[in-house]
Amino acid sequence: MSFTDPNEPVPPGPRTDEFVLRPIVADDAELDYAAVMETREYLRLWEQSTWPEDDFTVEANRKDLVDLEQRHAAHRAFTYTVLDPDGTECLGCVYIFPTNATFLGKSTVTPVGDDEWAKVDAVIYFWVRLSRIEKGMDERLLAALREWFAEEWKLERTVYVTNEQFAQQVDLIDRTDLSLKFELLEPGKPGKYLVFG
Repeated sequence: MSFTDPNEPVPPGPRTDEFVLRPIVADDAELDYAAVMETREYLRLWEQSTWPEDDFTVEANRKDLVDLEQRHAAHRAFTYTVLDPDGTECLGCVYIFPTNATFLGKSTVTPVGDDEWAKVDAVIYFWVRLSRIEKGMDERLLAALREWFAEEWKLERTVYVTNEQFAQQVDLIDRTDLSLKFELLEPGKPGKYLVFG
């Protein structure tokens, strides 16, 4: 059964002493914007684009979040904001896609070994606010995500995607027991994405 089945409940996000995940909503625009702009140099590498532009606004961000909230509600893909335990600061974001998501369907996916893309349960992207990366929170978030997907989502074959030019996140994943499974090229984007599982 697909995790995008609209009849299946979506698990609540994990909570630790350091952070909590919950579905993102349009009203998160200001908190999310602050984290996005603080981390924009990394996000441009991660996105392989000029987003977020220096003149990006809270209102433009709100429009993006409306789309994410609607996509989440329709079970097409899921986006979680990562907040501090008090819910007063955005610390990052997590995106969960099925392999048949439109942008992935347009991408070229090349196996590195014997793994099959069709057998992947979920494709996960995440980023952490710059000031929290400096404190190692991205490593703890990745560990929490892996446990969450296995125990709450009951997904056995999740993969984590980053861009080869986002060296900090590549190094983070390389320090785990995850290994490179696929290389992914999105149309119109210059850098290669690395898919670990």
